[in-house]
Amino acid sequence: MENTEMKKIIDRQRTFFQTGTTLDVSFRIAALKRLQYMIQHHEKEIEAALLLDLKKSSFESYMCETGLVLDEIRYMLRHIRSFAKEQDVRTPLAQFCSRSYRKPSPYGVTLIVSPWNYPILLTLDPLIDAIAAGNTVILKPSAYSPACSDLLAKLIHRYFPAKYLTVITGGRSENTALLQQHFDYIFFTGSKTVGREVMRQASLHLTPVTLELGGKSPCLVDESADLALAARRIVFGKFLNCGQTCVAPDYVYCDEKRKEALICELKRQITKQFGNEPLKNPSYGKIINQKHFERIRRLLNPEKVIFGGNVNPDTLQIAPTLLDHVTFEDAIMQEEIFGPLLPVITYRTLDEAIARINSMECPLALYLFSKKKENIERVTAKCQFGGGCVNDTIIHLATPYMGFGGCGESGMGSYHGKDGFETFSHTKSIVDKKTWIDLPVRYQPYRPVKKWVLKKVLG
Repeated sequence: MENTEMKKIIDRQRTFFQTGTTLDVSFRIAALKRLQYMIQHHEKEIEAALLLDLKKSSFESYMCETGLVLDEIRYMLRHIRSFAKEQDVRTPLAQFCSRSYRKPSPYGVTLIVSPWNYPILLTLDPLIDAIAAGNTVILKPSAYSPACSDLLAKLIHRYFPAKYLTVITGGRSENTALLQQHFDYIFFTGSKTVGREVMRQASLHLTPVTLELGGKSPCLVDESADLALAARRIVFGKFLNCGQTCVAPDYVYCDEKRKEALICELKRQITKQFGNEPLKNPSYGKIINQKHFERIRRLLNPEKVIFGGNVNPDTLQIAPTLLDHVTFEDAIMQEEIFGPLLPVITYRTLDEAIARINSMECPLALYLFSKKKENIERVTAKCQFGGGCVNDTIIHLATPYMGFGGCGESGMGSYHGKDGFETFSHTKSIVDKKTWIDLPVRYQPYRPVKKWVLKKVLG
């Protein structure tokens, strides 16, 4: 698609937005219900597309994609009217007599660029928030998940007019052309490399952005942790979607006194959850494409594999794999793994672990397994990270009741629930000054008595 064609699509959406149609909360509610209907009545097609792109099972497709999307819609339908209301705030005495209030307003024409690893969830979740806030939306799903991208384009164009919501498919050239256009807000989920380019292009138009990136999310296991439970939950979070999850535990950082026992439990849990031959498990997925398969395989040092390590190039599968004797200088610790390889590293003291984590780029997530309240408080207070869990993994993003997002190198801004509504809204601060009284203190000529009155009022 050429730049001129994209500009026409954006201009058409801007014209529609300026009619004020999307300001009506009833219109937004109707759109959310229509999206809900679309997902519910095409769930089997969505499952089939996820199976083609990522070999996701029907259960995982619902648990991690469509189910979460429907939950976000239900939450937003319950709360959208209260979110969209004007909010009165206190008025200082110096502005007597006035009403002060905050008014949420949509940005206008927004762009949502989504990734391939959760192609339904990470496209539709921010779309829900953008619709609820009253924006028009251009969706750009990933070219690496073509079955899901094509299905989303087909369904969105069937259920919504292009002047309101539209999907643009394609690869790098389409992304580049889109980012050269003028949007009112850009929401991007993906790699840090592309995130930097999104931010650079957005700066040319002074367009605000939300960046949902990634990073090496640590999984701390201290000396007090319940190792059997920790292993069970780490294995679930790490190998879900074959490790292709932005908040997957990237590495285990374990108290050195518990390492051998933890490794034993991790091995037991991998076998229990995926079987003796995970690559033959029909519910175990695949790496998205050849490029990423080869990248992950290059990180797989056979000398450090202590469990798993099997690969099938024909099906683009890599078995859940544990690696030991890994150092922070190894190649696998220089980039986000984004695959089913789990290094186990040890620390001597918790202060050492905290210092090491804080010396690295800010991770998107941090997970701590501990029974000690003081350790939980120290880690959650002292470590910098986007969000996380205590004694679990992954689940902090599966709720509309609190925002999800990164900080530092792992991103900026957040979404889900109220946070998502606010992300796609500009809140206007407004003072409504009454006309029946007009105190003369602020007007010239200025006299000493006016300054005295001003001091009394302002303190």
